[in-house]
Order: sequence, then C-alpha cells, then structure tokens
Amino acid sequence: MKKGKLIVISGASGVGKGTVLGIMMEKRKDLTFSVSATTRPPRPGEVDGVHYSFVTKERFEEMIAQGEFLEYDAHADNYYGTPRAQAEEKLEHGCVLLDIEPKGAMQVRQAMPEAVLIFIMPPSMEELERRLRGRGDTPEDQIQKRMQRAVWEMEQRSWYDYVVVNDDAQRCADEILYILAHEAN
Repeated sequence: MKKGKLIVISGASGVGKGTVLGIMMEKRKDLTFSVSATTRPPRPGEVDGVHYSFVTKERFEEMIAQGEFLEYDAHADNYYGTPRAQAEEKLEHGCVLLDIEPKGAMQVRQAMPEAVLIFIMPPSMEELERRLRGRGDTPEDQIQKRMQRAVWEMEQRSWYDYVVVNDDAQRCADEILYILAHEAN
C-alpha cells in the first residue's frame, strides 16, 4: 500500500487552523487528522481522543523520556505533541494532517524531510487578537502570552514550504487543498 504524505499546518493561536482543517476534511474524506496530546485542559465542546488526547504533565514527560513523540513543544504553560506511533499508523492509509507549532514543525522536518509544511498567517495582528478575544475562554494573561508568541511564530514562516493567509476560512482551505493536490503528483 502506498504510504501517504504528512502535512504540517502551523500558525499562531487564534489564526483559525481548526476551522480551516475542518473545512478541508469535509471536502476531502481521505484526509486524516493526527490527534495531538496536550497537558492543557479541554475547552468547552472538546472531546478527549477526538480534538486532543488530554494527559497529565507527568504522563507527557514520561512519553518524552520514552521517545514516544514525533514532535513536541511547550508553550502557554502547557505541552503539546504528536504521538509517533499514531502518525505512522495513519500514514499507512493516506495523507495525515498535523496541527502543530513551528518548534514541532522543525522537529518533523528533521525526522521526515518529505513532509509538506504549510504556515497559515492571519490577515493582521489586530484580527488575530480579535479572534483570540472572541473565543471568550482565554484569560487576559494567556492572550498576551499568545500574542507575544505569535510574533516569533510568524517570523518562522520563511522556512515553510507554503504560506497561506486566512482572511476567509473557505478560501484558505481551498488554497491548501490545491497545494495538497499539487504535492500528490
């Protein structure tokens, strides 16, 4: 069976990655999503094992020590990572989408140079802050940390394979699907 491609999607918190990925997966039923592990608490409506695998900090650190992650990162006082076994198993069946931050994307680039890395930019910093505040579930100190981190994250876009602006989630999803169709050839 032909092995699929690993597609890394990155962008600052609040840029709309989840919305764009949802649209893409509605349009392309062959895409699968690798569920990241995290130590952050679930947001309203998030389901363990669907949106994230929610684990304790102690368990996450055990997984790091045992080499169980394809990539991992710590930010906003929490760990996030992609379990290696899950990603490799899903790649046997087709394209796998990862929603990860730039530090993790760098780790993937080293481990799997054939992965396609796509960075999603917000239309502006003002719009990014508006989206973060619009969630209504993020404390002010976390909004400030995420905005500061966003500056660094956006500087990392230069080493990604593609950069797409999310000024409209539908258009952004279509542009990424076009990139995937091109990359499949």
